[in-house]
Amino acid sequence: MTTNAVPGPEGSPPALIDASAPHSARVWNYWLGGKDHYPVDREVGEQIREIYPEIIDIARESRAFLGRVVRFLVGEAGIRQFLDIGTGLPTADNTHEVAQRIAPDARIVYVDSDPLVLAHARALLTSTPEGATAYVDADVRDPEAILTAAARTLDVTRPVALMMLGVLGNIADTGEARSIVKRLIDALPAASYLVVNDGTTRTDEAAAAAEEATRRRQEAGDPYYPRTPEQITRFFDGLELIEPRVVSTPLWRPEPGTHPAPVSCYCGVARK
Repeated sequence: MTTNAVPGPEGSPPALIDASAPHSARVWNYWLGGKDHYPVDREVGEQIREIYPEIIDIARESRAFLGRVVRFLVGEAGIRQFLDIGTGLPTADNTHEVAQRIAPDARIVYVDSDPLVLAHARALLTSTPEGATAYVDADVRDPEAILTAAARTLDVTRPVALMMLGVLGNIADTGEARSIVKRLIDALPAASYLVVNDGTTRTDEAAAAAEEATRRRQEAGDPYYPRTPEQITRFFDGLELIEPRVVSTPLWRPEPGTHPAPVSCYCGVARK
C-alpha cells in the first residue's frame, strides 16, 4: 500500500491517504476537472469515462443541482442549517458558500470519511462572521455519530436540510441505505428537508455501458450501486415531496431559459 501524509486541521495529526486505491471523492473530483486526485483515481476515472461518457454530464449536472437546491432551501424554504453528508472534495460554490451568499447567518456541517477531504477541511471551515461551518470525520453508516457531532454546531431543535448527494450509491444494500436515511431524518425536527441525488439504472440502449462502468468501479475498489428511480423515490417515504418531485437531476427546477436533457441521475427534495 502506498500512503501519503497530508496536513490535518489545526491540532490534529497528519492524515494518511492510501494513494494506491481509488476513492470516490477523488474520482469525482477528476470528472469535475479538479486537481485533487492521484494516478489511480485518474486511471479509474478514464476507464469509466471511456466506457460511459455520460458520467461527465452526471458529475457536472449533480454539481449544478447543488447550487439550485441550496438557493431554493435558503431563499424559498427559509432554511438556515445544513447537514451535508458525503460532501466530497471542495470545489467552487460549496454548500456554505451558496447558502451564506444569501443568508450570512447560515450554519453548515460537512461530513465525509476521506482523509484527503479531511486535509482540505481548513478550506471548508471558512465562514461569514454571522454563520458557522464545521467538518465531521465520520462514515455515512454511523448516523448516530454524525448527529452527535453535528449538534455541536447545529441547533437540532430547529429545521435542518439533510443533504445526501451522491453518497447513498456507496451503500450496496438498499434496505440499509433506507434505514440510514430514516434514522437521520427521524432525529430532525418538523419542517426539516431531505435532499437526495444519486445515479440510476439504465433501461435504454446505453444500459450495457452503464452496467459495465458499474462493474469496473467495483473491481477497482471504488464500488457504486445505482438504483431505479422508484428506489430513490422510496427514500422520501413519509415526507412531503416538493415539485417537481423525483426527476432526472437537470430537470429539477432548471435555470430559466435553459432546456436541459435528462441524465442517468435522479434527485428529489422533500419536507418533513
